[in-house]
Amino acid sequence: MDELFAPPAYEWQRLSPRYRSLRLLSTLIVVPIVFSIPAVIVGVVSGVWWISAVIWGIAAIIIAIRALLNQRSYRAWGYVEREDDLYITHGVLYRSLIAVPYGRMQLVEVGSGPLERAFGLASVTLKTASAETNATIPGLPPAEAARLRDRLTELGEAHASGL
Repeated sequence: MDELFAPPAYEWQRLSPRYRSLRLLSTLIVVPIVFSIPAVIVGVVSGVWWISAVIWGIAAIIIAIRALLNQRSYRAWGYVEREDDLYITHGVLYRSLIAVPYGRMQLVEVGSGPLERAFGLASVTLKTASAETNATIPGLPPAEAARLRDRLTELGEAHASGL
């Protein structure tokens, strides 16, 4: 089954190791915020403290599970630049392999949010004629993101013009 998600004779390029830390930090920020609102409301409105404790326990379990799956999720990401297309793979439970032909690319976008910039990371997103294409490579060092953007743009123009 693994050969379905790996092009033969090519080595996957991996994301920056800082991407794992970014994912863990975002989990540690988002989960408590999301769960604190219902925990406080239930605790204040109902006056039953143990329901709030259960909600916080669920939040702690979610954080622990995401922390355990963080490394596996990180290892699942990869990309390969081939002669005519770009392969992107990701996913732990639901694995995905996206092949984007260079000639079908319409836009190559580089983005970096506040947390990504704090970790020195950027994302490259590819837009094609298909609205369903979700070709994004997160967790790249800025120099690699710029190199990939320039290379994909160059290859996209060359393949689109029939050269």
